[in-house]
Amino acid sequence: MMATMFLVVLAQRPTSPADTTGGRPCTVEIDSVRGKAQQVEVRTGETNVFAGGGVFAHCRGTGSSLQSDSVAWYAGVGRFDMIGQKNLVHIRDTAITLDAVTAAYFLRQERLEAHKNVVAVNRNSGSVLRGPNLTYYRALKGVRDTLEMYATGRPTIDYRGSADSAEPYVIVADRVRFKGNDRMWGGGAVTIDRSDFAARGDSMQLDQAVGFGLLVGKPRVEGKGTESYTLTGTRIELGLRGHDIRLVKALGDGVATGADWRLTADTIHLHVDRKKLQQAFAWGPKDSVHARAVSSNTTMRGDSLALDVPDQVLTEVRAFGHALSTMKRDSTARRDSTPDWITGDSLTARWAQQADPEGGARQPKSTLHRVVSRGSARAFTHQYNQRDSLPSLNYSRGAMIDISLAGGRIERVTVTGRADGVQLEPLPPAPPDTTKKKTPADTTKKKAPDR
Repeated sequence: MMATMFLVVLAQRPTSPADTTGGRPCTVEIDSVRGKAQQVEVRTGETNVFAGGGVFAHCRGTGSSLQSDSVAWYAGVGRFDMIGQKNLVHIRDTAITLDAVTAAYFLRQERLEAHKNVVAVNRNSGSVLRGPNLTYYRALKGVRDTLEMYATGRPTIDYRGSADSAEPYVIVADRVRFKGNDRMWGGGAVTIDRSDFAARGDSMQLDQAVGFGLLVGKPRVEGKGTESYTLTGTRIELGLRGHDIRLVKALGDGVATGADWRLTADTIHLHVDRKKLQQAFAWGPKDSVHARAVSSNTTMRGDSLALDVPDQVLTEVRAFGHALSTMKRDSTARRDSTPDWITGDSLTARWAQQADPEGGARQPKSTLHRVVSRGSARAFTHQYNQRDSLPSLNYSRGAMIDISLAGGRIERVTVTGRADGVQLEPLPPAPPDTTKKKTPADTTKKKAPDR
């Protein structure tokens, strides 16, 4: 009888409209009470109800269900508390399923608050949230057009933009907010991880609907793999296509690094395909030569730079506007000696792949084998031959200069179009001085044996 009275009390709300994607208010109806139930009239027309021993309920006219060990209904505030003792509270709504130790449902605001061992699953996308608490606002026509969720206490989210079998992004943050199935925000020591990708920042935003992501507060992005890359900047934006990251942008103080290169510029764009870096573009503020790329033995500067790194292996760098490249000489050169350099309106440097000398499974290494300058080209180089121990010095000018390298040394310089320049050969060794008179001490010296 008490269970029947409980059902009547909770059903004293207007009949709810049909369950739709736009949301509808929930009128709780008790299906069964396996233990005891009690009614307490706190004032005329206001009766609180308590039940335990296993309670099963649902929202009238919908597929939403609620299950807990015990419940309490506070009519004055429209609050329905659920407490799990032997079993967790289990809630199945049109948008999510939720398990927790305790939950409070505020029917007038269509707000659900869950605490302790919370596990919430988005039924549309498959995303999963685990944490100490969750506040869930149901979609309700005329109140809010889509679901909203808030969680604190550093929850962990297996984030999916759609219900597919793709690997999720594991997101951890001090606090998170969700709106709908494809938008979320995180704040406080945010981490994003997947087998091919990792990101860090003080706060983040993801909008799967428009394919946009954002990291701020000392952000850092890392591409994982045999030849990984990293990117830092003042602000990092992510371009998403489906569930994959296709573009990573550093806006302000950008620094990108690969296995054999380093790129610095005010703005850097990294293009990713098949979960691997393929190209990089960099440029600085207007009228400022700010972009710079550095490999193991070459530095290139320009108003803008473009790097080809198919599958994260450097093959070509192009510099445009005030382009300059400096090349380290071999290890026998003095540290304070002038390096080889080439400049022009544009520069193209190409690297050739060579097999790993250790015969391992790592990616092939790249070595610089050609540099081409076009437009007001100039170059200063050291050139070696088999006759002299010191290199000759060459300064050349022309419309185009093409430098070929082999084994880390300049092999040939070709200048075309209004070509001119200067070639300085090393001085020959001085002849022996035969005019010097021998002293008595010299005559007593024995001739050293030939070696």
